[in-house]
Amino acid sequence: MQLHSLPLARVGNAVRSRAEFGSDYLVEIIRALGVEFAAFNPGSSFRGLHDSIVNFGGVHSPEVIECTHEEISVAIAHGYAKATGKPMVAIAHDVVGLQHATMAIFNAWVDRVPMMVLGGTGPVDAIQRRPWIDWMHTALVQGNIVRDYTKWDDQPASLPASADSLIRAYRLTTAEPTAPVYVCFDSTLQEMRVEEELYVPDLGKYPMPTRVGPDPVALERTADRLVAAERPVLVADFLGRNPDAVRALVALAEALGAPVLDRGGRFNMPTTHPLDQTGAAQETLSDADLVLMLDVQDPFGALTVPEGVAPATRYQQPPDATVITISTKDLLVGSWTSEFQREAPVDVAITADTSIAVPQLLDLVRERLVHDSVRRDHFSQRGAEWADRNRARRRQWRAEAQAGAGRSPLSLGFAAATIWDVIRDEDWALVNGGLGSWARRLWSFREPYQFIGTSGGAGLGYGMGASIGAALGLRGTNHIPINLQADGDLLMTPGALWTAAHHRVPMLTIIHNNRSFYNSEEHAIRMANFRERPVEHAGIGTQIVDPSVNYATLARGFGLPAEGPITDPKELRPAVERALRLVKDEGATVVVDVVCEAR
Repeated sequence: MQLHSLPLARVGNAVRSRAEFGSDYLVEIIRALGVEFAAFNPGSSFRGLHDSIVNFGGVHSPEVIECTHEEISVAIAHGYAKATGKPMVAIAHDVVGLQHATMAIFNAWVDRVPMMVLGGTGPVDAIQRRPWIDWMHTALVQGNIVRDYTKWDDQPASLPASADSLIRAYRLTTAEPTAPVYVCFDSTLQEMRVEEELYVPDLGKYPMPTRVGPDPVALERTADRLVAAERPVLVADFLGRNPDAVRALVALAEALGAPVLDRGGRFNMPTTHPLDQTGAAQETLSDADLVLMLDVQDPFGALTVPEGVAPATRYQQPPDATVITISTKDLLVGSWTSEFQREAPVDVAITADTSIAVPQLLDLVRERLVHDSVRRDHFSQRGAEWADRNRARRRQWRAEAQAGAGRSPLSLGFAAATIWDVIRDEDWALVNGGLGSWARRLWSFREPYQFIGTSGGAGLGYGMGASIGAALGLRGTNHIPINLQADGDLLMTPGALWTAAHHRVPMLTIIHNNRSFYNSEEHAIRMANFRERPVEHAGIGTQIVDPSVNYATLARGFGLPAEGPITDPKELRPAVERALRLVKDEGATVVVDVVCEAR
């Protein structure tokens, strides 16, 4: 028989399915894909899938992470993906559950993380629907809700098609650029008895796509321009999703004596490295004659600075500076919203995975420098100059933090410095937040796992769920997850505290409690100043006061140990020390509520 005439599922070393029901077969495929966790808030449209996860085959796999809201489920998958580089499953109930999940799916889309969002729907065959509820909860088709901010969606109509769909979903979500996918299963399909002969496919016949390499000619020219440049600057954003690319970036910066600006999408550059100039973008770019942008999703935003409240911006680099980009961003562009701004003029645009391109570029630069002592000496001198600036800036930051030691509400610099003094000798990983920019200024980030990146800037409700997901991803390591949790963000998804307690997730959570949705308060202040109106009204509709929220009490209500609210600077260190001890000894999430200044 010709190979193409066989059902695809029987190719290679496929094995006969043991499924009794349709959802059993779906779970067989999910297990074969190596999915470790499934986070969900329960819903009747996927009751078949739920039953199969916890009962089929006599094992509970993937491990269920029970949530109180779909936004939390997806945020957990978001944080897990950033900590591990792998997708997990989040499941959402039909229509209403998926609508709850949309904010978190959009966050994950903007942050370009892999995840498989699965869902159920009432029977597409209208004759099979239960009265009323199945009609209201069945959409044509359900993927329309999230199609504008997922990489792919599907609603397969048979069990063999479902196997193909799950495999395709996994391959697409993990291929660069990564992004969420959504697959919906008819409840009738899930709950039907299996009568046909089914096979669990040989996944070796469905390999993951290889990474995208750079145009060799363009890369050679880029190496020539870098070596010829007098004042090159490197800007990185999502490069750090691959640790090998981080090591290559550090070596490239050292070879060129080039400062690095870390945009924070992932860990890109050790904060203690002398060439790290993050926090001084304007000073650094204004000196550049060449800017190399690596996995920067928004080059225009990275190169420009806003002026006032009007939509005016100006470029920070000189007009004659060469700009080169290397990324895969152009391979996945959405139209519904833009997680990028205007097109920035560039001289060379290379489409490539930086984990391949940067090591190759490093080799090319080294080849050119090995016989050019003049350029080597120049770059060495430039590197020493940037190192001096780095040391001076870090001394200034430490002095500013010390100057805030006696203030209440606590200054962010003092809070960051105090927490650092407690954790500095621990094996820690910052999984969310940063106390403004103070953690990055004062803490020593040396390894990629120590910082999984910012939230992506899409919307609130991310932090606690993503921290739980990252902590799950760090299971089996000695890394202590630390969540510097913004108060307003937590109020969007407070039920995540229950999930942390129920699943005994070990994590130190420090609440950055400024009693405000401060980003909006800043805008209110800016508008009042611009329009010459009372600034004291900026807190109306933005501050979280009268009553102020007691987050320690909130945490205790969900079964978590907690400290605070801390308003006296002298109380912070002992409270963090006690909390850290509980995290280590009891494997609990412990909350410390710290009343801080806004900025």
